[in-house]
Amino acid sequence: MNPTPAPTPGAAQFLAGLLLAAPCSLALAQDSARELPTVSVQDSADKPDGYRATATRVGKVLQDPHDIPQAVTTLTGALLEEQQVGSLKEALRNVSGLSFNSAEGGRSGDNMNLRGFYTFGDMYLDGIRDTAQYNRETFNYEQIDVLRGAGAMLFGRGQAGGVINQVSKTPLRIEQYKLGGGIGSHGYREVSADLNKPINENTALRINAMQRDEGSWRSNPASGSEPEIHRKGLAFSLGLNLRTDHQFWLNHYILSTNDNPDYGISFDGGTKRPGTSSLFSSDTFWGSDRTFDKSDTRITTLVHEYRIAADSQLRTQLRLADYERSYWARTPSLTVAPSSNASLCTAPATCNGGPTRVSDYETVTLQSDYNTRFQALGMKHEFLAGVEYLKENSFRNSLLNRGGTTTANPPWYVPYDENTTAAAVRFNSNSYAVYAQDTVEFIPRWKATLGLRRDIMDATYSSATSPKLSFGENSLRTALSFHPAEDTHYYVGWSDSFSPTADLYQLTTRPQPAERSEVAELGAKWLLYEGNLALRAALYQATKHWERNGDLESTAAILTRKRRTKGIELEAAGRVGERWEIFSGLALMDARILQQAENINATTGVVTVADGRYVGQPARNTPPWTLNLWATYKLTPQWKLGGGVEAKAHRYAYSPTGAFPTVAGGTTFAPNTAPAYARWDAMASYEAKGWTLRANVKNLFDRLYWDAIYDNGGFATPGPRRTLVLSAEFKF
Repeated sequence: MNPTPAPTPGAAQFLAGLLLAAPCSLALAQDSARELPTVSVQDSADKPDGYRATATRVGKVLQDPHDIPQAVTTLTGALLEEQQVGSLKEALRNVSGLSFNSAEGGRSGDNMNLRGFYTFGDMYLDGIRDTAQYNRETFNYEQIDVLRGAGAMLFGRGQAGGVINQVSKTPLRIEQYKLGGGIGSHGYREVSADLNKPINENTALRINAMQRDEGSWRSNPASGSEPEIHRKGLAFSLGLNLRTDHQFWLNHYILSTNDNPDYGISFDGGTKRPGTSSLFSSDTFWGSDRTFDKSDTRITTLVHEYRIAADSQLRTQLRLADYERSYWARTPSLTVAPSSNASLCTAPATCNGGPTRVSDYETVTLQSDYNTRFQALGMKHEFLAGVEYLKENSFRNSLLNRGGTTTANPPWYVPYDENTTAAAVRFNSNSYAVYAQDTVEFIPRWKATLGLRRDIMDATYSSATSPKLSFGENSLRTALSFHPAEDTHYYVGWSDSFSPTADLYQLTTRPQPAERSEVAELGAKWLLYEGNLALRAALYQATKHWERNGDLESTAAILTRKRRTKGIELEAAGRVGERWEIFSGLALMDARILQQAENINATTGVVTVADGRYVGQPARNTPPWTLNLWATYKLTPQWKLGGGVEAKAHRYAYSPTGAFPTVAGGTTFAPNTAPAYARWDAMASYEAKGWTLRANVKNLFDRLYWDAIYDNGGFATPGPRRTLVLSAEFKF
């Protein structure tokens, strides 16, 4: 094994210095406890943040992230714009402690680990579940909030890593029009529009649109085909009765993708590294012009905010969503060269086409949240309560092979052409939830938070062995906060979460216990430079029981009986003086298996136990450290320079239920490993009154790095090589 390189010293020392300097701000702070400001959604939207977010709903009520007794990372629109971010995946490179999974087994689309735990069941759009597997774009995002740790009390069933909440753009009070366009390396082309029109004093319409096309530095040597991205989206938000006690928003979102998916390079069985085979270089692509990844997403949401009193509000959302998807992908090989038709043949009469899928996921959600403030028994209360109903209908199947299985008649597929002879997997469920939380300032500067949620889920399946599942689970959230001054917040918290995994994984032979997680966290948050710079630090321990498999095609649904991540996080976001802005995070993680898996044989019903040598081994796709740093400096009122680094330590890829990974003839733990990397980016921009020109260079030093891994161990996907993007934005 190669020794793990340390994080970039300069960036890490700079971030650590900022965080160590935070307590000095206490001398400048006011002596009174921090009061939550009364703020409206419209006001916050009209005054966009820099890198330091000042408002979020990730805690179910609009508030400053500084006041939430839990670690929160917010990616603002300003940060995403300066980095020329297009996809959600690219945006999340700014989140420390996060790593990416490659697609396989039906789990394609956005697929991340946070604090070492899956997040594909913890994706939300404006506080409503958005767990369908598709590739999300950022053109309609105001910001992205990441609530770290167990969030089931606020959001419902989920994992231990955290919640990723996408925040949509809504109408502004001012007339504002933006048109943008960009060109770049590897066939990069993008056009976008953000148009906001106040119709009258209390009505406004905002429309956002995007189309993006992008190629790759990798190609199929047999055909010249390469991975491609072709995406277009349209979103509109109509605001009615704005700035009244009864506000309404009607939001509709459309996203269509037509990609050629990239499944990367195989791990070499000898070196345990990707792309080291003497047969194929890292720029080899196994897909063809025939392979595809198509999706059509339609989301309609009606939002009503009723301001009952100055300190009381009822917010209700009704959403109908439909996610259709179909793909044919080509997994790589270590020994068989790519073909022009995407077939992989081990013999003239033995050819396979790779994974295929057609799916449709429909949801209906009704969610209502009530929040109020009052005084009772001489104490201040911030009370939250809510109810939620979620109906899910899911269908998935393989595609019909319109060809054969030989070199003379290879497999081929067309989008949405279902294989009706195969057994489709169907899932239908009704979920109900009720929750309540109270934050009490029991003595000046000290607050205690206690919340409880009850989730009930009734589901039916196409599985013959377990056609029904019913779950009723409680989730708890508690915290103690100390605000010695307005700009300082210390807290200790504990929360748990659960997931029946019914909608996310293949079913076992008989029902198994729900996944359960507990997270304990000790943290501190500081505001410096008159609140323009936010610093935070967190020490946490997350434990997960009955961890499920993230591969939809796997028959072994339990990965581990018990697993734990211990970690430290440091973060800085905001403005340092008049010219500097910074967004940076450092995460140190120690993720270990504490108890190996138990599974039930699908044929015999016998309980099998995984290899005991897995106990104590590092968890999959959880780097010991990650570092992200982005900083900009204003040379003049018009000119701005920026740059930064995203770095990760090595990550393991293996299945903890399979054979214990070793090198040939050895006994030492030696799984497939994606090596550590550091990717540097740079930016220069010129901003005039009505227009902006920007140049972004991604992967400045043209490093080969492995961006994502299929965590069961088969392959890894390389990240983009050096890419230059020139963009312009016009405002009027």
